[in-house]
Parts: sequence; structure tokens; C-alpha cells
Amino acid sequence: MNLSIVIPLFNEEESLGELEAWIRQVVEKEGYSYEILMVDDGSSDRSWQVIQELASNNPHVKGIKFRRNYGKSAALNTGFEAAHGNVIITMDADLQDSPDEIPALYQMILQDGYDLVSGWKQKRYDPISKTIPSKFFNWITQQVSGIQLHDFNCGLKAYRKEVVKSIEVYGEMHRYIPLLAKWAGFKKIGEKVVQHRARKYGVTKFGLERFLNGFLDLMALVFLGRFGKKPMHFFGTFGLLSFFVGFAILIYLSVVKLMYSQYGIADRPLFYLGILAVIIGTQLFVTGFLAELITRSASDRNQYLIEKKIGGV
Repeated sequence: MNLSIVIPLFNEEESLGELEAWIRQVVEKEGYSYEILMVDDGSSDRSWQVIQELASNNPHVKGIKFRRNYGKSAALNTGFEAAHGNVIITMDADLQDSPDEIPALYQMILQDGYDLVSGWKQKRYDPISKTIPSKFFNWITQQVSGIQLHDFNCGLKAYRKEVVKSIEVYGEMHRYIPLLAKWAGFKKIGEKVVQHRARKYGVTKFGLERFLNGFLDLMALVFLGRFGKKPMHFFGTFGLLSFFVGFAILIYLSVVKLMYSQYGIADRPLFYLGILAVIIGTQLFVTGFLAELITRSASDRNQYLIEKKIGGV
């Protein structure tokens, strides 16, 4: 199969029919063999009924429905697991991403040899309350990740099949899929300017809190990427450093007490600093051991309650 199009969605009943027709027109004109995977992230409207109707009229449409809302990362990860195409393209369901971009993204993966191509909504139809924080967020992500993309959070992306089968998207890590791909060894990451369209139906599902959450997720991802398989290297290093600093302080104070018995140690602030450093160092060291145990027992973090499937997923 040439192409899998993964569409995570939440309460997008108005746009699904129009989106499916638009995608079908584009990919059938190009002659691709394809599948459209719609992942319903626990919608409370008629989204699932619409998906069922689309699947009954188009055998290329497949659907997965979560029992409750898990978030975009869960929907994408489940879609990636079910995808069969050599190239996987993701897009949002709100019609702000244009299916007309599909052929160019497909060619960049197959002909230009990219592992991942991220869309860049250079001209956006969003309020300034979203665009300014988004620019700052993307700049921070560039500096921390070393990946020079202008729009990490763009939903329109294309992937080589091996990429999506090698990464695990969980929590709120969908914003950082390029970084996940980089950590997995896929270094050829490109960018394409894509059309951004004004929202036609419904309302946005994201608020300003996503930028704070996004920064925290970035810090977590960088930590996991560097120390996820070796947490003891992080906690143990700082733990030993803190412990030996505290130990050195206490040795110093003990020597002072022995040489100058008229000086007390317990009434000196330095004594309490030494005790605190020893305690913190010990705690960090023990945390490293516990983290090593946890990394070996977290295989179920992407288990979701899938209620229904259609289309032979």
C-alpha cells in the first residue's frame, strides 16, 4: 500500500464528510493505493456515526474509537500502529490542513529520501494570542532539540513507515514527534511550507495552557531521550556530587572542632548545609535506583480502552 492517512479527531462531525471527499479526490487522481484511518478520541457528538457512514461508502476508510478521551498523542500512536502504508501522512480533522499538500509530501518522502517532513504554516489564520506564544514555543524547541523546524506542532506531517513503527507517542508528546524520530535514529528531517486554512466548523480544542504543558513535556522528553535508559547516570551523578559536598563540609567542621574545641559545630549554619547536602545526595542516589527499576516495568503506558473498530483495522 502506498499511503496511510491518519486523522485523530475529537468532536468534528461537521467536517469529516468534506475532508474524506477531498482526500479521496486528491489521492485517487494521483493513483495511490491508500487507506484513511480516522481515530475518534472519545467524541461526544456524532463523529463515530459519521465515520461508520463514510466507511460503508468507501472501503478505504477505517475507524478506531476510544471509549473515552485520551488525547491526540494516544490517537496518533494507535493510528501509527494500525497503518499499513509505506508513507504515513497525518492531518487534523478540522479542515485547516489541506489534502492538496499530500502529493508533494509523499514525493518528499519517497523521492527526496526524507524520513520525516513537517508542515510549516507560514501564513496562519489564528489570533495573535496563539501565533505569538507559538513562535516563542517553536524557538525554544529549536534551541533545545537542535532541529531547525519552524512549526513543530503542525498536524500535517509525512513519515516513512519505519519512523512511525519505531517511535512511541504518549502523554502529550505529539508536539515533539520530530525529536522522538531523531532520538530513534532518523536524522533526515525536512520541512515544507503548507497552506493553513481558517477553521470552518466548530471551535479549537486547545487553550493557552498547552504552551506551559508543552514546555514541561519538552523538558521531560529531553530528559527521557538522554537518560531514559540510564536514569542512574543523571540522579546518581548529582546525588554523589551533593553527598560528597556535604560530606566534605562535615569533615571540615569536625576537624575545626578537634583543633579548636572551643568552637561548636551544631550552632553553625554550615553544619546544617552539610547535613542537608548529604541527605539530598542520598535521596537522589536512591531515586536513581528506583528509576532504573521503573524503566523496566513501564511497558503498558500505551494501553487504551478501544471500544470499536471497523474496516479490518
